[in-house]
Amino acid sequence: MPSHKILLDEEEIPKKWYNIQPDLPEPLPPPINPATREPVNPKDLEAVFPKECIKQEMSQERWIDIPKEILEIYRLWRPTPLYRAINLEKALKTPAKIYYKYEGVSPPGSHKTNTAIAQAYYAKKEGMTRISTETGAGQWGSALAFSCNILGMKSTVYMVRASYDQKPYRRVMMETWGAEVYASPTDRTEAGKSILAEDPDSPGSLGIAISEAIEDSLKDEKTKYTLGSVLNHVLLHQTVIGLETKKAMASLEEYPDSIFGCIGGGSSFSGLYWPFYYDVASGKAPKDVEFIAVESTACPKVTKGYYIYDHFDVARMTPMGKMHTLGHMFVPAPIHAGGLRYHGMAPTLCLLKQKGIMKSKAYNQVDAFKAGHLFAKTEGIISAPEPNHAIKAVIDEALRCKETGEEKTLLFLLCGHGHFDMQGYDDYLHGKLLPYEYPQKKVDEAMQKLIKIYPWLKEEIKNYR
Repeated sequence: MPSHKILLDEEEIPKKWYNIQPDLPEPLPPPINPATREPVNPKDLEAVFPKECIKQEMSQERWIDIPKEILEIYRLWRPTPLYRAINLEKALKTPAKIYYKYEGVSPPGSHKTNTAIAQAYYAKKEGMTRISTETGAGQWGSALAFSCNILGMKSTVYMVRASYDQKPYRRVMMETWGAEVYASPTDRTEAGKSILAEDPDSPGSLGIAISEAIEDSLKDEKTKYTLGSVLNHVLLHQTVIGLETKKAMASLEEYPDSIFGCIGGGSSFSGLYWPFYYDVASGKAPKDVEFIAVESTACPKVTKGYYIYDHFDVARMTPMGKMHTLGHMFVPAPIHAGGLRYHGMAPTLCLLKQKGIMKSKAYNQVDAFKAGHLFAKTEGIISAPEPNHAIKAVIDEALRCKETGEEKTLLFLLCGHGHFDMQGYDDYLHGKLLPYEYPQKKVDEAMQKLIKIYPWLKEEIKNYR
């Protein structure tokens, strides 16, 4: 039996990021200007994003060099460990082998740091002194605050109010690294003021916080906006996860049959599955591989949403992207998995879902926490609420293998620890969690609201359903 923990040597940190775009089954639908419905000119994005990030966003280059300065910072926590979940396998009495890549060893405690360092580095190279951003559960805000601190920059974080109230120590972590942190919606921006005028007690949403962060960045020529998920340049920075995982599994002469990950905007799961998808697309995979994206029933954009063009933010300051969406005006229930509460999804993942290459599942937070509780008792790591959803899907598949006798190899990403999420575990252990499920009726109503804003979407929405 292999070691419970598999570590690579420091020299095996990937030297290049993998970009999935050249290997997609068809070109990704481009982001468009809603007024003209024409593809967005990259120049139009330079007021918001660092130029190098825009270049990577549009790139068709398969392998992108990781700057040596970023690699030196990665060495603080990379390579991250791959574990065989032997105790969980025993508890389930399954013939399946379960592996997980653990990103909770980064200083902020999640995978988000892989791209936060890169985006902050490119902004600084461009002469910026501050970065503004949003954060849902706080993992991204923590990663950005850490990265700005280590690179000598200032940071401003708009944290979704529901998470700001639920997770005060995430705020403290960000402030410890020098960030300004505000509960969104705020009265600091026009976007925030308009939301508060309609609902003074708004719990906030990632879409609202994105609007506020972008508006903030546009007020200062020395500030850029960065984000923690959804867009291509963000996802490709995360591929250090999957590339390391492939090396570690190869050392064991193993290869996964099924790969699982939670999805909010898609960054953590994409970081794991993209390099394995490359094997499939290039004919190098030794076996068929399933890719299974797992979301919350409280925010079921892939399982219930429409695959259409929509904005990435509430105030419609962003271009429109082709993705699965619940409607940009979506305000989620205050589930503890704050990172899964976004209305949209990574366009790359959505395209693969439409092509039948990606599968999707959704679980409520009670079932997810139950799975996370079992994982904590068997493997010892208290998982963040977000990857608990992936753990639930893995447990279900392992139990199915128990019934059928299949000896499958299952792999999932444990994208962060849950040390700042103990209120969620407390609520679960004392029966206070609610199994939120977002109804299809509300999704359909949101689509009708979208049609009122953009009548040209009517045919697209009609054809999708």
